[in-house]
Amino acid sequence: MYKHVVVPVSFDEDRDAAGALEIAGAVLAEDGQITILHVIEQIPAYAVSYLPGAYMSQQREASESAVEKLAGETPKATGVVVSGHSGRKIVDWAEEHGADCIVIASHRPGMHDLLLGSTAQFVVRHANCAVHVVR
Repeated sequence: MYKHVVVPVSFDEDRDAAGALEIAGAVLAEDGQITILHVIEQIPAYAVSYLPGAYMSQQREASESAVEKLAGETPKATGVVVSGHSGRKIVDWAEEHGADCIVIASHRPGMHDLLLGSTAQFVVRHANCAVHVVR
């Protein structure tokens, strides 16, 4: 059983956040904690000028609200929203905060992904803790 499980969530339709949270609950120690982590991808500087002025703050508020709601529905869970490259940020955050397991949902890959989605693949290859992939 794991003491600190990180569950990265994406709000894309093809991600199974509910399944990942169910697995996290199943592998969590009785006195453990779950962190629901959402990463807001950085938008390249050249593209930011084409977006409405409040776009990024609205995105962050919507993400924080969605993560709070999910954490409120999940026993022993807290929510965190961060910005950066998804795969790298998930791995770094988990290591910095002492996670001993990451449970990540992966979409159904196409030929370009081979076996896993790009974020899940990065996390599997670079995380210093156990990783469970849910499809």
